[in-house]
Amino acid sequence: MKENVLSLLDKNTKLYGERIALGKRNKYGWKELTYKGLSLLTKQLASYLISDLQMQKGDKLAILAESMPEMGACVFASVISGMVTVPLDNKLTIYELVSILSNCEPSVLVVSLANLEKGKELQKKVPSIKHLILMDEHNQNIDIPSLYTLPQGEECKWRHRSLRDTALIIYTSGTTGAPKGVQTTFGNMTSQVLGLVGRLSEILPSEQVNLLSILPMNHLFELTVGFSTFLNRGCSIYYPQSLKPRDVLGDMREKKIDFMIVVPAFMKLLKTTIEADIRSLPEEERLLFEKSYAAAEYISDYSIRRQLFRSILAKFGGNFYGFISGGAPLEASVGEFFERIGIKVFQAYGLTETSPIISVDRGEDRKLLSVGPVLDSYEAKIDPETGELLVKGPSVMKGYYNNPEKTAEVLEPDGWFHTGDIARFDDDGRLYITGRIKNMIVLSGGKKVFPEEVEAVLEQNKEFAEVCVFGATRSSGAKDGTEEIMTVIVPTQDVLSRFTDDDKLQEYVVHEVKKLSIQLAPYKRPVNIVVRKEPLPRTATRKVKRNVVKEEVMA
Repeated sequence: MKENVLSLLDKNTKLYGERIALGKRNKYGWKELTYKGLSLLTKQLASYLISDLQMQKGDKLAILAESMPEMGACVFASVISGMVTVPLDNKLTIYELVSILSNCEPSVLVVSLANLEKGKELQKKVPSIKHLILMDEHNQNIDIPSLYTLPQGEECKWRHRSLRDTALIIYTSGTTGAPKGVQTTFGNMTSQVLGLVGRLSEILPSEQVNLLSILPMNHLFELTVGFSTFLNRGCSIYYPQSLKPRDVLGDMREKKIDFMIVVPAFMKLLKTTIEADIRSLPEEERLLFEKSYAAAEYISDYSIRRQLFRSILAKFGGNFYGFISGGAPLEASVGEFFERIGIKVFQAYGLTETSPIISVDRGEDRKLLSVGPVLDSYEAKIDPETGELLVKGPSVMKGYYNNPEKTAEVLEPDGWFHTGDIARFDDDGRLYITGRIKNMIVLSGGKKVFPEEVEAVLEQNKEFAEVCVFGATRSSGAKDGTEEIMTVIVPTQDVLSRFTDDDKLQEYVVHEVKKLSIQLAPYKRPVNIVVRKEPLPRTATRKVKRNVVKEEVMA
């Protein structure tokens, strides 16, 4: 991918022309763009940005939409017209979006029909937004230009971009205070795609696959891996209308999906759905599954495993081969479930600041608890004092937009980036992430505890739907100012319906937590146990907002 985006677009148009590039299910069926259609829509919008709107090189184009085929055309058009793309999380509030947009000051805001009213409100509140453009085809009386009603325009002189130029500004989820916009360059993106091409050749069943994409396109994991890398290979990418597991499985069957890029929370939901189906089977069939599942542990041949569980794999459409899972730690039991039934699981690890992939597992010798070896383009080392993973390479961000102080906190002058993650390597060079420095709980005796290791033990209880552990600071007594371990437990609906009395519910949960905590060193056991009936707040990539949970509980 040494070529610029325009030559890549032209090459793929010639190679794959009428092949589906991007598709999304809507209430009328599937809306699809071929590689040729994507190229035409891209050039039409780019021409409009340059000739009609007179956008200059370096101006910002923000996108507020759910994942949809037209979003691909907006990203490509922004690039070849010389603009910097700012993909936004459409689940953020107006208050949060105003904060981000006031930081990056885009000239153009492109919105989907579902986000049109939000877009109009943002245009009133953010002075830099001069132009609003709608993505969708529509039959409504709307007074702003749409991608499908733009003038054809003449082909312009597309603007050259250097590898050092900023391609994207991605605002990281879960941030507090001033927004942090990660500047991702064309060099960062190129390095990632090149680095992943080799790794994917060891992972994917064939060159051309059908991918079902469920991650939001404002997230760099999706933009770099699920979008750029798979389009570069000539694959077809589909977006579901709903993320309900049964709807997703229906789309997988219809489009003969081969592969998915997911976060662990989705895999857990899918596993729960399949297990519910198994429990509803006649006893004879259920017992047959249980015997087969136990036997599969000792069968290394995936074709035999797939034959054993062909009735379950038929729910995925029959073609489905595997997942790349990233964005959060994967529970070993979830990964093991899919591996046993013949679906391969490849863990990946990275951060928005590293564009984002640092490592991804591959091959038959992968370990479910490992995130695999680092990509060849990286140097990596463990800080001997803190255990923190540091990385250096061409995929490390340029810095935080307009925020040199925050940049200096994580990026050393010689290029080493502080991931904030505690890690180790095994003898074969596989990477294991064992905790987060900033989540670390420091107890009164100086002992350090990582919430993730306590959560991993408590999550063994299948009646705990969600678990969140953090340090609660004491405000009285001899240990004033020190931290104690607090856990928030969200029981399953089944438990909530069994215990209508809150005191009895609390008593039951405390008993279960204490029973499991025996597996932990005494100082790692939760001191305060809170029962919560509502789901925990999560980011767009389904990570628990630990700080928000802590604030709510402490309040």
